[in-house]
Amino acid sequence: MNVSSQGLSVGDGDRHYGLVDVTLRDAHQCLWSTRMTTSAMTPILTRIDAVGYEYINILGGAVFDVQVRFLHENPWERVGLLCERLRTPCDGLTRGQSLYTFELFPDDIIELNSKVLARRGLKVLTVYDALNDNRNIESSVRSAHEAGMLVNAMMTYTLSPVHTDDYYVERARELVALQSDFISVKDPTGLLTPERAKTLFPALLAAADGIPLQLHMHCQSGLATQVHEVAIQSGFRYGHTASEPLANGASHPATEEIDDRARALGFATGIDRGALADVSAYFGILAEREGRPRGKVQAYDAALYEHQVPGGMISNLRSQLATMRMEHRLPEILEEAARVRKDLGYPILVSPFAQYIVTQSVLNVVQGERYKTIPDEVRKYAMGFYGRLAAQPSEEFLAKAGIDRNEILTTRAGADLEPALPRLRRELGASVSDEDILLAAFYDRSLLDPLKVKPVPYRFTTTPLMELMLFLESRTDVRQARVKFCDTEISLTA
Repeated sequence: MNVSSQGLSVGDGDRHYGLVDVTLRDAHQCLWSTRMTTSAMTPILTRIDAVGYEYINILGGAVFDVQVRFLHENPWERVGLLCERLRTPCDGLTRGQSLYTFELFPDDIIELNSKVLARRGLKVLTVYDALNDNRNIESSVRSAHEAGMLVNAMMTYTLSPVHTDDYYVERARELVALQSDFISVKDPTGLLTPERAKTLFPALLAAADGIPLQLHMHCQSGLATQVHEVAIQSGFRYGHTASEPLANGASHPATEEIDDRARALGFATGIDRGALADVSAYFGILAEREGRPRGKVQAYDAALYEHQVPGGMISNLRSQLATMRMEHRLPEILEEAARVRKDLGYPILVSPFAQYIVTQSVLNVVQGERYKTIPDEVRKYAMGFYGRLAAQPSEEFLAKAGIDRNEILTTRAGADLEPALPRLRRELGASVSDEDILLAAFYDRSLLDPLKVKPVPYRFTTTPLMELMLFLESRTDVRQARVKFCDTEISLTA
């Protein structure tokens, strides 16, 4: 099978490991709480384009949601702007039947979403289901293909007695049957080890039947770069990386590091290190100017393989516990998270189930009694509302929740939802755009009013001097500065 990107034809015999950039999406989601604005992206787009990535990931569930709720930006406008400005094909991620939020949406909403993204210029729709119930991505895959996009279907990796190599081989075969264009291994917590990869990856290559495989792995365990080496040697065709200031930690491995490792193994990536240095320098300045953290290489932590809670969630939890003067109970809560996960049939700690497991664990610890309070979302999960569970919940939990095993649903999540578009079109009027209809389906009207404000003009060029001047301008503790470059000297006074 050949996959063509930017005129590059990669055949089965070529020693090429293409890189997918996640700096504009997953990287700042992990390290900067998804707070990178569109105006922070636009000055460096030309240089990102020059790096030589195969695809650039620009959209995800949290990105879409944060743009609406906190940044007050229209997410459709960002998608359109980036797709228009970048020659490199753009990729966007959705959460299957939930799209960008934690709710389930009917198939007509899923289909319209695919059409809107394709119209805005998206070339690849990446889609996953947090339970690996691939029935929940069928409508996304079908509608994306109908809209002219390629589909990158993900299976989410975790550790448990039921998540064996055979389990993932079966999931891969399901994705082949859906006619996915790419299949990705998504490791949101960084639990893969080189040893496990050496058995799992060859099995997946065989099951994929020629469909190119991608590795999407976070760095929380400190093993991601080593696992990428196994992926390269096993025959994976793509790896997801971030430019250095936004790499490592809870994010992805640095593009620089994976490029070095691929080259050492005799594989080409097509990466232009000069352009990459410019991109990394820009985001380094941006981190300094906005007071954002830079990613740091993580040390191996054996406890991660017990609680499996993503790093960004641990940071948020620690902060919330500190406000309640309960930070000392974090280790206890993480231990309880491992027990809750077992009781609930080993859900994967990725949105939204990571939030559900941690919330239940906090309640169990703080209230001093296990399952004294069970949130509705946790109850719905155990009932199969969100999809097929990897394993059945424990008798203790079901008894506390008052759930009979015969009540657990077996149908596809969202299968019984009524079409939403006829009602929305009646309520909003025939002249309303498809994009506004979708926003109205996702959010309360009060959240949408701020999106109507026209954004300030974007900058599409930058230089080190320009960024330095903007940095000095942002500092309240600098009253005087002198900048000298070449034969020119500039004096600045507050």
